[in-house]
Amino acid sequence: FGIAAGGGAGMALAEWIANGEPLYDLWSADIRRFGRPHTDTGWFRTRTLEAYGKHYTRAWPSEEHESGRPCRCSPLYKTLKDAGAVFGEKLGWERPNWYAAEDEEARDIYSFERTNWHVPVGREHKAAREAAALFDQTSFAKYILTGRDAEDALQWIASNRVDKPVGSIIYTQMLNDRGGIECDLTCVRTKEDEYYIVTGTGYATRDFNWIMRNIPKDMYAHLVDVTSSNAVLSLFGPKSREILQVLTNDNVSNKAQPFGRAHCICIAGCPVLAMRVTYVGELGWELHLPVEYAQTVYDALHAVGNKHGLLNAGYRAIETLRLEKGYRAWSSDIGPDHTPDEAGLGWAVKMKSKIPFKGREAVAKQRDEGIKKVMATFTTDAHVVLSGRETIYRNGERCGWLSSAGFGYSIGKSIGMGYVRSPTTIDKQYVMTGTYELEVATVRVPATVSLTPIFDPKMEKVKA
Repeated sequence: FGIAAGGGAGMALAEWIANGEPLYDLWSADIRRFGRPHTDTGWFRTRTLEAYGKHYTRAWPSEEHESGRPCRCSPLYKTLKDAGAVFGEKLGWERPNWYAAEDEEARDIYSFERTNWHVPVGREHKAAREAAALFDQTSFAKYILTGRDAEDALQWIASNRVDKPVGSIIYTQMLNDRGGIECDLTCVRTKEDEYYIVTGTGYATRDFNWIMRNIPKDMYAHLVDVTSSNAVLSLFGPKSREILQVLTNDNVSNKAQPFGRAHCICIAGCPVLAMRVTYVGELGWELHLPVEYAQTVYDALHAVGNKHGLLNAGYRAIETLRLEKGYRAWSSDIGPDHTPDEAGLGWAVKMKSKIPFKGREAVAKQRDEGIKKVMATFTTDAHVVLSGRETIYRNGERCGWLSSAGFGYSIGKSIGMGYVRSPTTIDKQYVMTGTYELEVATVRVPATVSLTPIFDPKMEKVKA
């Protein structure tokens, strides 16, 4: 940090040591943002030199690091590269950001205007909304929590109820003692004494650490990282069931496997944990399978899916799709400084039960006192390029900034998400009665606010 920040950094570190957690979000300085590649001095030195060299250079939106790559690769890396994948990197993992067609240059050309991947991402976005798209999400962090006290331990750490039947998928946050969101993840109850936990690539070290050190000392529950064991192919879109049903003898109808359920099925001789869940707002499944089957299942999906319009798609399409649905992203939209009620996620907190959990008292206190910020979605005309961090104005007064932003191809508008803030307590009516503008490159542009998803607000497509 340097001497100018020394006093504040020392204070924050002392509080962190004394309390076991910082008093506010220090993710950018958290050692848990590192992963396996950072244990190698050669890789770490190479990345450090690149970061230092960029310290005073122009920072482009969505700019990727180039050093130490490729490092960690999906078993489909070469196949996807041959298919036109342009990769980004997260915690050492090579992840397809977008796919170039034969007449398109397969590299990122950065800009503060519309980029060279704007049209290809739109193509992938459209496939997910109208046909089907296949995403390689092998880089997801994946753990197994097992033991006789697995349910009780997770019930304490998770803010949502986990005492569900085997096969249930539970979306939950994990809170600190201030009610702030420390983790945002998905759990599958695979056995009476076992949960399969899936979280974001970049939070593999952090979330594992948070769960481990918050398991009550008198409980028997063991956490194992199985990230490298399983590949993940996510099949989303209105044609996804038609594709999947051809490939398996198991019943994947809505009645047999409704939204929020996980079943073990077989595809091309491969045992697959098929999770009926979504981060793009469409019918579909995350298919978790042993890495050695990845190529076989990938080929089978495309062999059947091509006639249904199936396309490979990348993480930048995931971003545009999730923005239309208002799905929150940890470290940008939600984090330790944001509570579930502020983020519009209060429905996933088990306050109606009498079950104790970490952060419960803080949530109860805030519900008694009220909240001073509310997460909202903003849209602007299509020609406005939003990159995130743009200032939000309500009735001519600054009230916040965009935490994430992009383009909504389905609605033909630019989209941003951010908190409307006030020095006094506010509610949904306060948010919806304001007139809003966003400051984009020093120019204020009109914006429309929403507290519900811009696309498919009733989740009819998700639950089809």
